[in-house]
Amino acid sequence: MAQRSRREVRSKQREAAMADMSPPPGSLSSKALVSSLVILAQQVASCERPQVCQKRNVSNITRRIKLLSPLFEEIRDTNPPMPPSALIAFRNIYHVMMSTKELIDDCRESSTFSSVFRNKSISEKFNGITGNLVSALEMMPLELLEITDEVREQVELVKMQLQRAKLVADPAEDVLAEEVTRLLEQVERKEEPDAKQLQSLFARLELRNARDCEKEVRRLESELTDESEETLASATNFIGFVRYGKCILYGVTEMEDGSNGSRTSSVDDEGEVSTSGRTDVVVNPPDEFRCPISLDLMRDPVIVATGQTYDRTSIARWIEAGHPTCPKSGQKLGHVNLIPNYALRSLISQWCEDYHIPFDKPEKGSKGGGGNNQVASSKAALEATKMTASFLVGKLSTGSPDVQKQVAYELRLLAKCGTDNRMCIAEAGAIPCLVTLLSSKDPKTQENAVTALLNLSIYDNNKALIINANALDPIIEVLRYGGSMESRENAAATLFSLSVVDEYKIVIGKRPAAIPGLVALLRDGTPRRGKKDAASALFNLAVYHGNKSSIVESGAVTILVSLLSEEEGGIADDALMVLALVAGSAEGLTAIAEASAIPILVRMLRVGTPKGRENAIAVLLALCRNGGERIVSSVMQVQTAVPSLYSLLTMGTPRAKRKASSLLKLLQKREPDHQTHPQSTTHFMSATHFRQLATRQC
Repeated sequence: MAQRSRREVRSKQREAAMADMSPPPGSLSSKALVSSLVILAQQVASCERPQVCQKRNVSNITRRIKLLSPLFEEIRDTNPPMPPSALIAFRNIYHVMMSTKELIDDCRESSTFSSVFRNKSISEKFNGITGNLVSALEMMPLELLEITDEVREQVELVKMQLQRAKLVADPAEDVLAEEVTRLLEQVERKEEPDAKQLQSLFARLELRNARDCEKEVRRLESELTDESEETLASATNFIGFVRYGKCILYGVTEMEDGSNGSRTSSVDDEGEVSTSGRTDVVVNPPDEFRCPISLDLMRDPVIVATGQTYDRTSIARWIEAGHPTCPKSGQKLGHVNLIPNYALRSLISQWCEDYHIPFDKPEKGSKGGGGNNQVASSKAALEATKMTASFLVGKLSTGSPDVQKQVAYELRLLAKCGTDNRMCIAEAGAIPCLVTLLSSKDPKTQENAVTALLNLSIYDNNKALIINANALDPIIEVLRYGGSMESRENAAATLFSLSVVDEYKIVIGKRPAAIPGLVALLRDGTPRRGKKDAASALFNLAVYHGNKSSIVESGAVTILVSLLSEEEGGIADDALMVLALVAGSAEGLTAIAEASAIPILVRMLRVGTPKGRENAIAVLLALCRNGGERIVSSVMQVQTAVPSLYSLLTMGTPRAKRKASSLLKLLQKREPDHQTHPQSTTHFMSATHFRQLATRQC
């Protein structure tokens, strides 16, 4: 499916909104068409004007459309017979006015920087609209319409004005583009722009405070999905430049209650995606659309040797770092070929289109990591980011507690997306300062610090810097006693991110409070974030066999089994993944059996996801192989057990089929021992039929 830019998405939404207000002109009667023109003319005339660019052109075109309103109103009120040529002309005017409104909306909603540099092309569009309006008016048979002489003369006057009109870019706006280019070149040479020149430029761009700058950054980020490489490079330059100017001129952003700054720029703290640039409407991406490594919506899903799917960017960085195993299953990779998962990508693309979420196609040869908005930064953007990071870290180390809270929030935002941002922040020395703030008594300061570290840890090279900054114990302290649930959850997510590295699985597991802290969050956290982050971290830690006994001793198994009944947020799948690993130890098997898990594990064979069923059968097989007659009897006493196993033989994943076949063979060997219990054997096939089916699945 072809990618659609954010600007195209906005255009489609505006068209849909206009369609709701008035049907297409071809389907309207003459009276209804003219009534629609009255309404549309009022809407165009009252359009909010752009603040910087195209103010003159917008004013000229809206003023002339407003002068046509008396024509529409008079015909609407008198409802005279309308000749066919007039009807065609009115329909053409309707289309022109729709295009005018859409172009004005685009000018207003676009970032100021992109509007400045698209100034000439936008002016050409206004000229095209003017020409189309002239053509429609020339087609209008005014002499055949029953209108007053005053209205007829006014329409003729508007037509003459439009014929003479030449809508061109304002020279002052071209000067703005030249000045921005000059300052960007200066930044690229690692020269700090003069503060007074920067202040003057930002004032003329209507960026008069930190909030204005943040709005501009959000608009620019929304334009990162445009297909043009030139547009992408320009947007990254502008984002870095605006962030630098904001910090130098206005200081750090004033925090808002409930503000989010973790994970990615398109995914908020709940893992939800903002739709169409609106902050009041969010949708939660299905878990199967997220990369298991970055937890972001996958933009280029690929399949590795074990059959697991990851985003290409994340798994490529994992493999390049020298890891020979699958991050999710822990299995050794037989090869490192990445096979595109076209089917899943098509589903993700369709889901994004349904929710009006831009879905940017993968960049060829891209190796960047850490987020859906990853775009290779130009030199100017990189240098601007370095200057910004250096400025912020200076404030972080010397500022008052209130300033430190604000700066930590700013770093949290800056680290949301982009490997270059995370690299520059770390190089500026932010990590030790953020670690110090983890012990802050102010809940917001602590929350901002741990979330900034979480975002920084997505860049692999920063993981070692965080560990070497002695951050582990403070992060665990936040996990256990953080001032807010969000702080605790983001601490768990940070441990998950760090534990991707095999060496750190051991280091974290040896901390006495780490696993108990994760288990406590597994019990108390929010279903969509806290429990999932805790389960993900426990899964990573359980890959190292030495951590399994600690996980069991901390009481995780009972909680994990209870989570199998929860349907919200896909937590049951996460719990099953941890149980499947814990079942690889004797202590784990004993704890699972004592938690009365067999009935619900059998239930998951029927109602779980394909991956959930695969892990449920793995746990059941391990229990029956190692638990003796009592466990086998318990499984066979569940009436749905055997039918569910046969169902897996035909409908399960390849791994689930193999394990279902093995478990059925094991149960079939016990069949004679249970002949006196019809309830346990009612659903068994004949031995011959069973052997035929089981053999096919091996």
